[in-house]
Amino acid sequence: MSAQAFLESRFGLGGSVFLVTGGAGGIGFAAARAAAQAGARVAVNDLDADRAEQAAASLRDDGLEAMAVPFSVTEPRRCGPGVAAVLDRWGRVDSLFSNAGNQIRKPFLDYRPEEWASLWQTHVDGAFNLCQAVLPSMVERRSGRIVLMSSVAAFGARGTISPYATAKGGLAAMTRALAVEYGPPASPATPSPPASSPPASPWRCRRTRPSRATSRATCRPAAGERPTTSPGWRSSSPARPAAHQRTGHPVDGGLLATL
Repeated sequence: MSAQAFLESRFGLGGSVFLVTGGAGGIGFAAARAAAQAGARVAVNDLDADRAEQAAASLRDDGLEAMAVPFSVTEPRRCGPGVAAVLDRWGRVDSLFSNAGNQIRKPFLDYRPEEWASLWQTHVDGAFNLCQAVLPSMVERRSGRIVLMSSVAAFGARGTISPYATAKGGLAAMTRALAVEYGPPASPATPSPPASSPPASPWRCRRTRPSRATSRATCRPAAGERPTTSPGWRSSSPARPAAHQRTGHPVDGGLLATL
């Protein structure tokens, strides 16, 4: 095998289908572009249908394969049909990058119950809704990756973001639970929180048969790709084949090691 073929087999996403929520901008769009440039067919989700289509069109204009799938991740009855649209077009979802989120900043005592609920519903319930929608086909094919976008705020919070930090901590726990249930040693599940600025990598979960989750591998960019400081590379790296042994543990680019 040539060096180029090896790199493509370990770090490429050729032929796979990558669904990203909150994909019309920011980390989500960076991950969508990085995955598409690595060979994936990308389904771009956003709450705003026009923004989702504009993001997908931007990728298509660059010769990449992409479709828009607008829906709210907080509505279970819309998540199923949204995932079904991707399955109808491409027959599979190999990787879910659950990135949709929101933020409200104020002192803890100033939050209203509906504001607290809004963050939990978007970050945690949204990830739950998408995981329930994509896992059945992954289990059937005995293959797949789920990346849940957390934050270093789950491990080292700051003032005025208590519901956000709580929700991101919930995502970290959800990833570990998914890793144990659906991420055996041969194909694990990995959470990776991004730093709030600049963003770091996300999480991923893979399934073949129930077993204990393990965490070993690290990822490096293939030749010609941007280094791990790139939000797109760092966000999509857990979905790449080379990361198949990483499961259930955060990927933060080393940020927490310095705190």
